[in-house]
Amino acid sequence: MHAFDWSAAYPSIRLPVFGRQAVATSHPLAAQAGLAVMRQGGNAIDAAIAAAAVMTIVEPCSNGLGSDAFCILWDGAQLHGLNASGRAPAAWTPAYFRGRYGDAARHPPVRGWDSVTVPGAVAAWAALHQRFGRLPFEGLMAPAAEVAERGFAVPVVVQQKWQAASEVPDLVRQPGFGETFLPRGRAPQVGERVTMPGAARTLRAIGASAGRAFYEGEVAEAIARHAAAHGGALTRADLAGYQPEWVTPIAQDYLGHTLHEIPPNGQGIAALMALGMAARFDLPSMKPDSAEAHHLLIEAMKLAFADVYHHVAEGTSMRCTAEHLLDEGYLAERARLIDPRRAQDFGHGNPVKGGTIYLTAADDEGRMVSFIQSNYMGFGSGVVVPEVGVSLQNRGHAFSLDPDSPNVVAPGKRPFHTIIPAFLTRDGAPVMSFGVMGANMQPQGHLQTVVRMLAWGQQPQAACDAPRWRVNEGLELNVEAAMDPALVQGLRDRGHRLETILDSYQDFGAGQFIWRLGDPAVDGYAAASDPRRDGLVAAW
Repeated sequence: MHAFDWSAAYPSIRLPVFGRQAVATSHPLAAQAGLAVMRQGGNAIDAAIAAAAVMTIVEPCSNGLGSDAFCILWDGAQLHGLNASGRAPAAWTPAYFRGRYGDAARHPPVRGWDSVTVPGAVAAWAALHQRFGRLPFEGLMAPAAEVAERGFAVPVVVQQKWQAASEVPDLVRQPGFGETFLPRGRAPQVGERVTMPGAARTLRAIGASAGRAFYEGEVAEAIARHAAAHGGALTRADLAGYQPEWVTPIAQDYLGHTLHEIPPNGQGIAALMALGMAARFDLPSMKPDSAEAHHLLIEAMKLAFADVYHHVAEGTSMRCTAEHLLDEGYLAERARLIDPRRAQDFGHGNPVKGGTIYLTAADDEGRMVSFIQSNYMGFGSGVVVPEVGVSLQNRGHAFSLDPDSPNVVAPGKRPFHTIIPAFLTRDGAPVMSFGVMGANMQPQGHLQTVVRMLAWGQQPQAACDAPRWRVNEGLELNVEAAMDPALVQGLRDRGHRLETILDSYQDFGAGQFIWRLGDPAVDGYAAASDPRRDGLVAAW
């Protein structure tokens, strides 16, 4: 077992939760639903699906039935990856958008039907269940349907996001948004009960059809009809043709462990690149909250982002491969650009030589699931199909309209994606399923928490609680208000332009972690949930 310091290193009322079965989410009802499924004889995959379905109801600002999803899971013998990000409707081309929004447009719009790709989350649930599930799929949808029908009390953090969204005119004007999310003409108050009867009916239809109703049946018909009525390009054929993709995770070794991420079109490779560069420095000899150490991590993260934003798109459209970007020689070359005493604004290199919810579940038979799903920006596209309770993501906005970009929009193509589950192994055996929510904070959170655990022996809850930094553009850096003043000053002295942020949830993400302690049937797991959100670990 890894030699952790189990003390609470940072101000927090949370301690790790131990058990042979565990579910960690950002909402208590979802964690409870997942654990209940395992107590009924289900496995970790069943638990993750049930929890994910509940999350679409209780945290609609971050995800919904029209979300995308990704997953990395250990099935008891090996690691599997699932890419369930959405594909562009068949009608989408650069000419389509320029005809609608003018030649100056650089991306599809942020909101509305022209930001919606085919949603992949429901297909992810169905694919995971078909291959690895144990209990009937219909039963896994039942807890979410019950919560949607009977209602739930809105928690503090969700209410804050809901209130903020209600003040964004471009969201409020989208078809179905006000009817579904502002039924009283305002955002709900903290503790106010919210029901979603349309979503409850849809969840039951999804359960009875193993997901097919969403892509081929009555739900698909309602979505396509709503799109046509409001000028959208998404059709029943686009929905019916969608399939998620099983993929092999990409990886980076660090201090005797291996970090795994989903390959592009996602940004998980940024965490791997930054970790590969950080490995060139003796971080274990440095203090966990020293400016010396964090400056190196920040510079490695900036170098990784410079490459990712230039090179990464759907794999078949990239001009280099993930292998090029993770090449040891290339990462060593990039790491040599880091000056230990001075912050820099890096450009991309040439590797070719020649918001969101996250949850994790683990069972006593050794299965571990790392799962993430998202509507992208708050409430996604803003479009809701009220009769079926489906709110839709706005991942299409991430496409480029630049014909020279590897991320240029095309029919059936997947855009650059921000949501990334993660998984840690040692010598080919599972160690930890984990993730951090929050746009480009996700790979930064992966890097910071993994280094804290592996280089400095901090236990998962302490690594989760520790104040974080977030790289912006150039030399700009956000830091949490709780960060050690000496660390803040040390970063300023090295040339970082710091801004202290009070709203940790909005800017520094929130994570869930499950660490395997040994034989899961005997030793179980240690699980942690982020204090920046209304999270809960349910364990048995």
